[in-house]
Amino acid sequence: MKHYLFVCSQNRLRSPTAEQIFADRSDIAVASAGTNHDAETPLTSDLVRWADVIVVMERTHRAKVQKRFRSDLGGTRIVCLDIPDDYDFMDPALVSLLQHRMSRHLPTRPIDDYL
Repeated sequence: MKHYLFVCSQNRLRSPTAEQIFADRSDIAVASAGTNHDAETPLTSDLVRWADVIVVMERTHRAKVQKRFRSDLGGTRIVCLDIPDDYDFMDPALVSLLQHRMSRHLPTRPIDDYL
């Protein structure tokens, strides 16, 4: 099972939305965090090491992760979705955008997830 870590700045809107909409999948494990020190769940070395794939919302998040957690990243893949901070938590437009942009980065969904 692959571990996906969703990252934005405050961990209040975009990354928790991503965590929630992908949490029901049986083939991946998900978590979310924020790059800012005052985030709801601040990004830590443990979370970075836990992740197989780190999904950031903006390029600035990727730069912060790479700079701050260089020694913890190893070969961890970082995917940038280029989603601006223009959405509320669980905004239908954000949900649709996340589903669309993540579709090529996720494993094929198991049939039991549809039953």
